[in-house]
Amino acid sequence: MARLEINRSGEMEVFARVVELGGFSAAARAFRMTPSAVSKLVARLESRLGTRLVNRSTRKLQLTPEGGIFYERSIRVLADLDEAERSASSSESPAGRIRLNTNASYGTHILAPVVPEFLARYPGVMLNLVQTDAIIDLMEERTDVAVRAGPLKSSNLIARKLGATRMTIVAAPSYLERFGEPKSVAELHGHNRIGLCYARTIEGWPLLDGGQAVTVPIVGSTQTSDGEALRHLAVAGVGLARLATFTVREDIRAGRLRPVLEESNPGDLEEVHAVYLGQGGPLPARVRALLDFLGEKARVG
Repeated sequence: MARLEINRSGEMEVFARVVELGGFSAAARAFRMTPSAVSKLVARLESRLGTRLVNRSTRKLQLTPEGGIFYERSIRVLADLDEAERSASSSESPAGRIRLNTNASYGTHILAPVVPEFLARYPGVMLNLVQTDAIIDLMEERTDVAVRAGPLKSSNLIARKLGATRMTIVAAPSYLERFGEPKSVAELHGHNRIGLCYARTIEGWPLLDGGQAVTVPIVGSTQTSDGEALRHLAVAGVGLARLATFTVREDIRAGRLRPVLEESNPGDLEEVHAVYLGQGGPLPARVRALLDFLGEKARVG
């Protein structure tokens, strides 16, 4: 077999495949090389860079912190090269894998219903959709785009606003039948107020009491890290919950939930953004297509 000529982009591609497939042997099969040739290539790359990229053992391969950084930057360089080649060959259709992270509520109520349209529009795209209400590190999780609700902290992420949603206190009719409906902010203190257990910018429910802004602590029998789980608990009659209106609209229409204390609702809005890594440079076509689609078909209101 002819010896594979490796340039810098070729080194990146082989190294990236070693990481993604979990070892030298699997990468060697993908490139029709010998495992020793792949091992020597990575060793030469480490020698040229002056740092160790992977820790080797008989059972597994583990990236060093420097290796993780080099891998992330390598896949971005390779994606840019793929984009350049597609553009040069007049192929404008976005293609490739997109890793999208979103909170459970947005993923369930806004995104999932329109994903089929996105995939039909871009058949060359493969979508990896991860739902979690935890804030992730996009680089560490190898994520292209994340959808986040609430105030954005200062970071190196670029944000595109997808709208804003009003917050509403709701309860199931079964709960209100057992414990009564609170008619004032003061009466909330006798009710089970369930909420989210991860750190929030607002430590409680902002409400209006006699025209004055107050914050009611979230003190109840249950807390969860998942907004959809919180909605299901409210529907089951566990307690009062304060949720984004778009997540409970159908429940209210169907009678599964009822708004509570609307006269004390300050009308505050929770903004939703799509965020991604970058310094303002060109985005891969597949990521640009997703961001444009979210802005067109998956806005929050």
